[in-house]
Amino acid sequence: MKYPTRFSSSHELTQLPWFDLIDGQLSLDPAVGTSIDVHTHLALAYVLPQKVDLSATHPRTEHYLPLDCALDLDVYANVNFTQFDLTRMKKDLSLGSLTAKGMRTTHTIGNLLSEMRALGVQSSVLLAIDFPFLSDNAGDWLKEARGHEELVVFGSVHPYKPNPEQELDRQVALGARGIKVHPAVQRVHPSAERCLRLSRPGGKRGLPVFWHCGPVGIEPPLGRYLTRVHRYARAIEQCPETTFVLGHTGALEVEEALELQRSFDNVWVEVASQSLTGVRRILERADPEKIMLGSDWPFYHQSMPLAKVLIATDGDAALRSKVLRENAARLLDVPARS
Repeated sequence: MKYPTRFSSSHELTQLPWFDLIDGQLSLDPAVGTSIDVHTHLALAYVLPQKVDLSATHPRTEHYLPLDCALDLDVYANVNFTQFDLTRMKKDLSLGSLTAKGMRTTHTIGNLLSEMRALGVQSSVLLAIDFPFLSDNAGDWLKEARGHEELVVFGSVHPYKPNPEQELDRQVALGARGIKVHPAVQRVHPSAERCLRLSRPGGKRGLPVFWHCGPVGIEPPLGRYLTRVHRYARAIEQCPETTFVLGHTGALEVEEALELQRSFDNVWVEVASQSLTGVRRILERADPEKIMLGSDWPFYHQSMPLAKVLIATDGDAALRSKVLRENAARLLDVPARS
C-alpha cells in the first residue's frame, strides 16, 4: 500500500492508519504494540552544572524540530529544519546549556514519559554526553531516572577524562547500562587509543558502546571528519568482545555503516534520523536481529521514526516486531511487551 510521506506538520501523521490526535497529542493505535526507543536525551549541560529541573513536566515539549514544521519522511531528518529553527537549536545547545531557559527546560523525564505513554513506547534509552571536566550529565541523569523502570540510562565517560575506568565504575554503580560516545561533540576519534581504552573495559563489563556514527551535514568540519564511518572500523576489529551500536546507521553514509554491520558480529544499528528510503535499505541489508528503533528525542518527536518503520514494515509483522521492540529488549535485557 502507498502511504503519504509529506505533511504540512507532524500532526498530519494522522493521515497514516496508525496515528490519532487525542487531547491534542499524537497517539499510536495500541494494536501496533509497544516499542523500545534506544536513542533519546534529556537537557544537556556543559561547563556549568545542570540548571534544568529534569523531573518536571511541562504542558508541551519544545522539540528542536517543532511539531508545526513541515515534515518529509523521505529525507534525512535534519533536512526538515528551517534556517530559523536550525539556528535556534544550535543556540539552545550551546549558550543555552548555561541557563535554565529556552527549549531545553521542557526536555525532561516528565515530558519524555508523557510522549512515550501516548505512543506506546515501553522503554527509552537515555544517552548522556559529557566532556572530561565540569558538568556531569551521566551522573545527573542516572540519579533522576531512579525509580523509572521505563528508562535505561547509558553513561558517558570522555576518553580524555583522568582515570576513565574509575569513572566508568562510578557510573555503573549508579545504574549505567552502557556507554555513549559522540565523536563530533566530544571531539574524539572513535578508534583512537584512548577510545579503545574505554571500549575494551566496557566490553568486559558487558556494556554496549553506543556511537553517534556518520556525518549529518550540519556539524562543523571537524565533527564531520571525526564521524566518517570508516574511522570506526579499527575499534570494532580491536574490541571483538564489545557490542557497538552505530547510531543513525552511519547517518549520510548508510551504505558504509551497513558494510560494517554485515562484516562484524558485534555491530548493531539503529534508525534514528534516517529517511524512509534509508530505513528500507537498512531493513533490506542489515541483520534483522540487530536493527533497532531510535528517535533522537528531543530533537525529533518519537512519532517520526515510528511512522517510517511502520510504513517500511507494512505486511511483515515479524520484522516489525523485531525492529520495534524484540531486538532492543534482547540487547538491553528488558522484557519485550507486545
